[in-house]
Amino acid sequence: MMQVMISPQSLLERGITVETVDNLRLFKFTDELQSHLEVLLEKNKLGALLPEEETELTAITELDRLFTYLNSLLAAQQ
Repeated sequence: MMQVMISPQSLLERGITVETVDNLRLFKFTDELQSHLEVLLEKNKLGALLPEEETELTAITELDRLFTYLNSLLAAQQ
């Protein structure tokens, strides 16, 4: 079976927004991407992910880690 990689960068254009929270401008997922992530996480809990959904979940999770790190750097500068 050939595994397809989804680059986290491919999600940037359609899945990312910048919002002001407590006077900080932070990277966040769009509502659409956040909802999709929640669906994938729920399917993952049930062990019902398709292989392509698993690779997508991995990419979104990696992007989430990057944004958590970047947002923490932004918050630390305040």
